This record gives sequence, C-alpha cells and structure tokens, in this order.
Amino acid sequence: IMTALAGAERIFEIMDTPDEIDEGTLDVEVSQIKGNIEFKDIQFGYVPDEPVLKGMNLSVKKGQRIAIVGATGSGKTTVVNLLTRFYELDGGKIYVDDMDITELPKKTLRDSIAIVLQDTVLFADTIRANIRYGNPDATDEQIMEALKLVSADFVIGKMDKGLDSEVGEGGDNLSTGEKQLLSFARAILADPRILVLDEATASVDTLTEKAIQDAIDIVIKGRTSFVIAHRLSTVVDADVILVVSDGKITERGTHKELMKKKGSYYALYTRQFE
Repeated sequence: IMTALAGAERIFEIMDTPDEIDEGTLDVEVSQIKGNIEFKDIQFGYVPDEPVLKGMNLSVKKGQRIAIVGATGSGKTTVVNLLTRFYELDGGKIYVDDMDITELPKKTLRDSIAIVLQDTVLFADTIRANIRYGNPDATDEQIMEALKLVSADFVIGKMDKGLDSEVGEGGDNLSTGEKQLLSFARAILADPRILVLDEATASVDTLTEKAIQDAIDIVIKGRTSFVIAHRLSTVVDADVILVVSDGKITERGTHKELMKKKGSYYALYTRQFE
C-alpha cells in the first residue's frame, strides 16, 4: 500500500502540473532563424528569493562558438534552460534574431535548437529511429552521411543488422563513446540553427574525447553554438569564452586573452593541466 501511495503521489503531481503556455504569435519558420542571440539583464532563480542568474547580459552573433565555464552550480546550464524556455524568466529578455522568444511559437524556437547532453538519451529502438528522431523524414542515405560526418559509421559496421540494430534500453548495447557519437549524428541530421553541447565529453575517455572533439568541430560549423564544459581542453578554440560565477559573467574573451589576464579562467586552466 505504501509503495502504491508513493507511486500515486508522483502520478498525481504530474497530472496536476499546469500545461505549458505558448503565447507565441509570430509567423516564423525554422528556416528563417539565423542564430543571433541576445540576453538582456537576465534575472532567474529556480527557488523564489534564491537567484541563480543576476543581471546577465550576453550578445552572440550568428555562427559564433560560445564556451561557458565555471564551477558547479554557477548557472552555466541555466542559460540554456532559459533559451529553450524550459523555464520562464524572472526578469529581463532573451532575443533570437531581434525577436523576443516569448513571442516565438515554442515549436519554432525548439525546432531551431539541438542539445547534446552529457548523459545521452537513446530509446529502446533501432539506430535508425534514434538518429532520425529530430528529422523524421530523413532517408537512410542522409542518416549514413550524418554518421560518416561525425566518424560514427563504424558503429553500424559492428552491428549485425546495421541501421535496424536495436540499441537497447537507454543504449545499453553501446559504449558511452558510441552513444555520444550517435547523439552528434542525430543533432547534425536535425540541422539546427543553434547547437548546445552541455558537458558533451565529460563521461568519455581521452581517446574517445578526441573523436568527439573532431565531431564537434564538424557539427558546429556555420551554427551558433554554446559549449558548456568542465574539461577546458574542449573550449580553447571558442570565439568567446565566458566565465560564470555567482550568477554573473565575470570574465569574457578568447583563450589567449583570458590566459594573459591571469584571473579565474587562468586559475581553472592551470589547475586542470598541472
């Protein structure tokens, strides 16, 4: 009875959750999104009176690679959660191509963004179905082309049924690195205008990290991208590196510029490579 009650509580909590409101009225297609992004005086906290972001300002040009680094809990991933409207702002505005994201239909906004997470989400289905998730109309040729681009076609070669091979629940039939490479293929097949890599190399070995780093360079080409990372080796080539601390951007610049400053980024980098 106690187990059933605990389960019922969680079910009713979901049933009682208010539906998401989509007040977006702008008639904009995903193909029209270019990828210019602006955060203006962003205020946000997951819990009232406990702000995570405190007046953040950020301007990103189409095609730029932006790296976000900082300690755990500093607000790195929160930036992405707000851009995708998984949470609503407490204050400030976010603009995509000079359009307030609250005026963009959520489907248009979210279809223009692809996210690759540290923990890859794969469904108990075939490789084909998992990669085609973001682009249901993709052909087998397009799927294979995406796999080759990120050097993941070897995964198909080792499976008995090729694209029809089952990956297992959560991708149990694959290694961590293989799952991550498939998630990059899925992202590139979706052809997003904005790409988010959230700790995408955190749970792989150094050799696999090199393969994934090569995949990242291909996937982000021509796209506005946010790279959130603890491993600073993955961010040194970014156009702009942002150091987030206590809900604010405390440093910004290229790798060389920040190393010359000998501030927070310099301390993080030297500590990691001592």
